[in-house]
Amino acid sequence: MRERFWERLSLGELNKKEWEALCDGCGQCCLLRQVESNTVTVYGVACELLDIENARCRDYPQRLKKVPSCHRLTPENVPHYHWLPKTCSYRLLHEGKPLPSWHPLLVGDRSKMRKKGITISHYALPSQEVPRRRMNRHIIDRWSVAQNQRKRA
Repeated sequence: MRERFWERLSLGELNKKEWEALCDGCGQCCLLRQVESNTVTVYGVACELLDIENARCRDYPQRLKKVPSCHRLTPENVPHYHWLPKTCSYRLLHEGKPLPSWHPLLVGDRSKMRKKGITISHYALPSQEVPRRRMNRHIIDRWSVAQNQRKRA
């Protein structure tokens, strides 16, 4: 990987290894969400493939085939995923903002972000344990897409 690539290159200029290294591994994008017209609802329930303790996908290479609602981020589509967490490295770089001080690329590992509670490991539930009819009990965030886009402008 090129030295401090995240400070010098755009998302579109990253190679595959740099692209993957940019992910902090928080697991927030792997929480179930419902995107309806103008509202995004995020649940504290993890995708069926997420290893909650480690906040990592159990089958990353096959995730798009196994989970139809999974999204493949690309430099071109990052701007369209308005539901990405505010701390998401892809979102931050797209917006021209620096990585957070706890990011593994800056500190060398994920221990600082775990201590700060950035990962979903301390609160997410496995999707297998939450019946669909009880999902509303696990809402952790809800916002208007238009309102969120105004905040980002």
